[in-house]
Amino acid sequence: MLRRIARLRRLPAIQYRRFASQSSATSDASSQSIQALPPDWEDEAPNLSDFAQLPHKDFGKNQLLETNEEFKRSLRGILRQFPAVNYAFAYGSGVFPQSDAATSRVTHSPHPNPPEAILKWQKGGGKMIDFIIATRFTQHFHSLNLARHKDHYSFLGHLGSAFVSRVQDRYGAGVYFNPYIDVNGTMIKYGVVNLQTLQSDLTNWDTLYLAGRLQKPVKILFEDPNIRVANQRNLLSAVRCSLLLLPPAFTEKQLYSTITGLSYKGDPRMDYGSENPKKIDNIVTHQIRNFRLLYHDLITSLPNISYVDQKAISKPDWMDDTKLDLRMQQDMDLERRANMVRRLPKSFRERVYFLYQRKYGISGRKFQEMLEESRDEDAKGGLRKQLGGPFDKRIAAEKDFSEMVAKAINQTVKWPSYEQSLKSFFTAGPIRGWRYLQEKRAKGKEK
Repeated sequence: MLRRIARLRRLPAIQYRRFASQSSATSDASSQSIQALPPDWEDEAPNLSDFAQLPHKDFGKNQLLETNEEFKRSLRGILRQFPAVNYAFAYGSGVFPQSDAATSRVTHSPHPNPPEAILKWQKGGGKMIDFIIATRFTQHFHSLNLARHKDHYSFLGHLGSAFVSRVQDRYGAGVYFNPYIDVNGTMIKYGVVNLQTLQSDLTNWDTLYLAGRLQKPVKILFEDPNIRVANQRNLLSAVRCSLLLLPPAFTEKQLYSTITGLSYKGDPRMDYGSENPKKIDNIVTHQIRNFRLLYHDLITSLPNISYVDQKAISKPDWMDDTKLDLRMQQDMDLERRANMVRRLPKSFRERVYFLYQRKYGISGRKFQEMLEESRDEDAKGGLRKQLGGPFDKRIAAEKDFSEMVAKAINQTVKWPSYEQSLKSFFTAGPIRGWRYLQEKRAKGKEK
């Protein structure tokens, strides 16, 4: 189990959520830096009951990106209209801009009567705000939510909470979206997911649908200690996977663009023109500071990646300089790369293995034995030190290795994203679903 450092008083979870989010609202970039990661924290299998059981009191604070305090309160006010929220975050261009302030101003706001804080933060209030809400018991949430907000649901809501929760959990990535919902005078889209589904995707990359969203800047509004640990694994996995796709030398923006692009590989919205083709570049360019806050300490914790110009990052305000695009490098040593392969999320790693099983013509029986051996090391109740074995070294040495990793990403993302998009026509209803598709296609035509 994780070493328990009880430097914080044990607080009820809801009290700690308030404390944790308040502590994130700091303007000093250096104060956002997390403590050095404790050794072997990845090799544990935590089951935490409160935040006092984290490796240290500041563990994962890099995830708590700052926004205007009034804007944060407005977002929380929206979430308080929903029952049984165990974890929640707001994301997308309505929360963190993906274009210049001058071009983001609009003449028409989608919000009927938003709080002043939202208008100010969005510089005119031109963007619908997206939320993900995680709950421990899916059917319980929908039962309570249908009683309060039946108008949020399409015709599926008339079939009851049991049917709604089955549609949510069995199809796509396990998320049930309700778009174009007016809450507190603000137009929102919210997705509901089971907490276990979220944790599994962050840890194993089952679909990368939720893990991919949390690899980019989001505003976390309600927290869970196990999700914080799982997301820290997710962020570190995103760095490792991106390094396996990148050459020995690259820039900061190339790294963050690769991370951002992971969850878009194979996404049908990108393939069929339902997203802005410059979306990845827009996200990275306009959120470079938040990417640094998310990833800098994780990057410096890895032994095989470094900044070329160490003097630049020694300056106290370097994270605020959006014009910087620092040069970086990685050690291409085979053993280090094999270790990164072994530490990839389990479901995703097995996809990479399977691609090479087919290439090498390994028998199904022998391949299953190899998987079982690796699963023993991932077994619940504790993880052994994950070091690359002979098979990891063999595939990491292949010339087509980066291509195979990219192919595994595509396979991970493609079908769940396609099924989730198809499901949205039923969960949103025909009218709202068609409206959402048209708006996405309009974005896809943007230059």
